[in-house]
Amino acid sequence: MRRDHIVALQSAAAQRRPVAFATRLPDGAAFILPDRNAPDRLAAEAAAMLAGDRTGVVTIGAETWFIESRNPAPRAIIIGAVHIAQSLAPLAATMGFDVVVVDPRRAFASADRFPDVATNTSWPDEALDALKPDSRTAIITLTHDPKLDDPALGRALASDAFYIGALGSKKTHAARLDRLRDAGITDAALARICAPVGLDIGAVTAPEIALSIIAQMVAARRGKPARP
Repeated sequence: MRRDHIVALQSAAAQRRPVAFATRLPDGAAFILPDRNAPDRLAAEAAAMLAGDRTGVVTIGAETWFIESRNPAPRAIIIGAVHIAQSLAPLAATMGFDVVVVDPRRAFASADRFPDVATNTSWPDEALDALKPDSRTAIITLTHDPKLDDPALGRALASDAFYIGALGSKKTHAARLDRLRDAGITDAALARICAPVGLDIGAVTAPEIALSIIAQMVAARRGKPARP
């Protein structure tokens, strides 16, 4: 692999920018896609590979290409370092998500409570501005505190996050929606919020609720209905 390709791939990874690395067999000609100079059919095949998180060999006319998808890892941003988060964070990590727990209450977002989990003690809106949620990001609010959850949801709804979930009863969520509408968020945008969060599996305990949330996140990521 050429040095300029290595540098470009490292830059894309640092920016969480999805790219495909296409190598023509057997001569080794290569493109990092998207690339306006790449042949149209190669660009289309690479885009399909990226969308499906797939890597493999494709034949385009008389040419054979090996296309490697280099998508950033899916990411779970959890707002609220609460008991459910203590179960959800490690579970999400085992499912391949990069996990960040956001809570300005430093006593909650501590290394003792969240060993081996990245924490951010900024206010949620500031944290999300810095984290820049993308289409491979799930955002889950768990605090029940409008001062924390509402700004986070506002930022989440302005992003390309593939999943947005909010803990709370139907009554709590109805009040939340009224506040967000008053803040100027449209009903079409609010419909993106999965609330009450998680698939309806009769969950009661924190680990069970975490399981219901991760199942809903995976369903959303894989293009399945995120609601029962």
